[in-house]
Amino acid sequence: MRHTETHRSHRIGWLRAAVLGANDGIVSTASLIVGVAAADTTRSGTVIAGLAGLVAGAMSMAAGEYVSVSSQADTEGADLARERLELATQPEAEHAELTAIYVKRGLDPSLAAQVAKQLMARDALAAHARDELGITEELSARPVQAAFASAGTFTVGGALPLVLVLILPKGALVWGVSGASLLFLALLGALAARAGGSSVLKSAGRVTFWGALAMGLTAGVGAIFGARL
Repeated sequence: MRHTETHRSHRIGWLRAAVLGANDGIVSTASLIVGVAAADTTRSGTVIAGLAGLVAGAMSMAAGEYVSVSSQADTEGADLARERLELATQPEAEHAELTAIYVKRGLDPSLAAQVAKQLMARDALAAHARDELGITEELSARPVQAAFASAGTFTVGGALPLVLVLILPKGALVWGVSGASLLFLALLGALAARAGGSSVLKSAGRVTFWGALAMGLTAGVGAIFGARL
């Protein structure tokens, strides 16, 4: 009978970018809206501030994620280029290096040497990339994918509190946007936890706490400086 397992490690790259983007979209846009609304700004002014924050935040997330992941991709590329050169000029040393890795993992030296030889005969670079450098196809850096995932999910997350500004009465914006956004954050944390196989309560509580802190601080800033300026 065939044994199959479902693993979640292949989701790490896009899941991290997507959760980070949506979380930041909700927190930053909602905090901005709450701060501006607490300063007794008009509804149109609050909408413009929220929309500007959403666009700026989405572009910032995309650029930041692209640069960050591109740096990782550049490092991986440099490591692979060096490994490719070493395989071409020092194949025996590379075989010994791979053998030593398998020995450290518990294989008998003779078996480790045989495994290293067979894997290198099939695809030497892939074997060294995986077992020596820790680089695999599933977990390799993808800058464009990460950038689009972050920008897209930031936009979706930021649109949620922005829509509330158009629906809720002006006097209820601060508490309405704060409460609904915290609910959105809790749901996001729960969904991310389910997708990644981690604790739902821990993930939801973590994002909700930091979201509440951010909105509380910006509401205080808006109320204090709005009354003075």
